[in-house]
Amino acid sequence: MRTTSNPVFRNLPRQEGGGYAGFGSGVTTAGQFGNQYGQPPYGQQPYGQPPQPYQQAPATRAMTIDDVVTKTGVTLGVLALSAIVSYGLTNANTSLAPLFVIVGGLVGLVLVLIATFANKMDNPVLVLSYAVAEGLFLGALSFMFTNIEFGGVGGSALIGQAVLGTFGVFAGMLVVYKTGAIRVTPRFTRVIVGAMIGILVLVLGNLIAGFFISGGLGLRDGGPLAIVFSLVCIAIAAFSFLLDFDAADQLIRAQAPERAAWGVALGLTVTLVWLYVEILRLLSYFQND
Repeated sequence: MRTTSNPVFRNLPRQEGGGYAGFGSGVTTAGQFGNQYGQPPYGQQPYGQPPQPYQQAPATRAMTIDDVVTKTGVTLGVLALSAIVSYGLTNANTSLAPLFVIVGGLVGLVLVLIATFANKMDNPVLVLSYAVAEGLFLGALSFMFTNIEFGGVGGSALIGQAVLGTFGVFAGMLVVYKTGAIRVTPRFTRVIVGAMIGILVLVLGNLIAGFFISGGLGLRDGGPLAIVFSLVCIAIAAFSFLLDFDAADQLIRAQAPERAAWGVALGLTVTLVWLYVEILRLLSYFQND
């Protein structure tokens, strides 16, 4: 499987021989199932003790595109509900907006790091908790972008435009991937990953420079350079969808376990959140003008 820009996909469980954990052996044997829970297999109980009832372990099912669509839809639904609640609360009490942005953003980041480096990306509780945290973050951030008190442009129409733009880009890149208009090759992957690292370095540099220079490096001040930078970020986020689609496709072809679909949902949601924030920011620049 090719390397992807999304680390969530890279750490989905695999086993030797190119398969994925839980596959290649079909149904777990009774002996393995018993040993897993510290019990001897049926027919090998200690002398003098009655035999334990036989328990058949359920078969592991291969992941399908329906699993990916369903779990991604559930994750996005939880995120949207959390964002609506967050927006409503911040609208009623504006002092909550900075708190929700900071807490939601940090908790979401921590959960992604845990899922990625602790190999917990197939854990639905972790994935849905990330959706709640990011919904809290996006709802409050959207409110701040559209509220004059926080230097926003005023009016909530900007949010609807950003949502439409986000899913429009997502749908467009899905068509591009399905038609093969752009092939996902190792070289293409390296370019996108390198661009993402470069963006991260520039964002951190702009943040640090902001402590010493008003506006930092000018990447987020709404000027011409900021507009170009946001366009670049949107383009890279869009192209990273191709890598995510390809990684999900490879998992399905390799018969990854059904639970791996939660990892795919998490990876796609991370990219969608990034894309939405960049589109929202770009639209706010033009509203300010």
